[in-house]
Amino acid sequence: MEKQIIGRGLLAGAVAGVLAFLFARLFVEPQIDKAIAYEDGVGAAHEAMEHGGHSHGEAGGGFSRAIQANIGMGLGVLLFSVAIGALFAVVFAVAYGRVGDVSARLLAVYVAGGMLLSLYVVPFLKYPASPPALSLDETIRQRTLLYLLMVVVSAALLVGAVILGRRLAGRLGGWNATLAAAGAYVVAVAAVMLALPTVDETPGPLVDDAGTILYGGFPADVLYEFRLASLGTQVVVYATIGLVFAALVSRLLGERKQDVWSS
Repeated sequence: MEKQIIGRGLLAGAVAGVLAFLFARLFVEPQIDKAIAYEDGVGAAHEAMEHGGHSHGEAGGGFSRAIQANIGMGLGVLLFSVAIGALFAVVFAVAYGRVGDVSARLLAVYVAGGMLLSLYVVPFLKYPASPPALSLDETIRQRTLLYLLMVVVSAALLVGAVILGRRLAGRLGGWNATLAAAGAYVVAVAAVMLALPTVDETPGPLVDDAGTILYGGFPADVLYEFRLASLGTQVVVYATIGLVFAALVSRLLGERKQDVWSS
C-alpha cells in the first residue's frame, strides 16, 4: 500500500511540475530577463566608469538563455515537483489514520497546505526569493544555509504544533486546541525569525567618487513581480499535488464521494 501511495505522489508531482513550469515560464522568466538586463547595464556602467576596463561577457561555455529558460527551468521544476510529490506521499502515509477521523482527500489538502506553509511561505517571509542576477557571490552561501535552516526549523515547529494540538484536543476541544497550536507555531516562528540574521542583497544605485548616480538601483517593481511569481509557482506546485493526489488516493483507499469532505 505504501508503494502505491508513493507512486501516486510521484504522479501528482509530475503533473504539478508541468503546470508549474508553464506558470513560471509565463510569469517568472520575464522578470529574470529584466534582472539580467539590469546586471548587464550595471556592468556596462562600471566599464564606462573605469574607462574601458575588462569585459565579462565573452566567457562562453555557458548555456544560452533559451536553453536555461526552457530545458533548464523545465527539468528543474519537474524534478523539484516530483521530489515534493514523493515527500508529500510519505507525510500523508504517516499521517493517515493518526490525525483523527479525517478523510483521505481532506487530509491530502491539509498536508499540501501545511507543506506549502512550512516549507515555503514561512521561510519566504524571512528570506524571500531573489532573481539569479541579484544574488551576490559573497553572500549566496550564507543565504542558502540560512534559508535551509529556516525550512527545517519551520517544518519541525509545524510538526510540533500538530502534536500539541492533538494532545490539547481532549482538554480544550478540537477548535480551541487548533487555535492554541496555531498560536504556538506563530510565536515560535516569529522568535526564530527575530533570532536569525537578515541578508540584504538588493543593489542600490551605482555612484562615482563625486556622488553622481551613474546607474539606478535595482527596480523595485521587478523584484516585487519576481517574488510574487515565485510564490505563485509554489502555490501551483503544492495545490496541484494536493488536488491530484487527493483524487488518486481516495480511489485507492476506497472512499466514497459522499464521505470525501467529511472530517
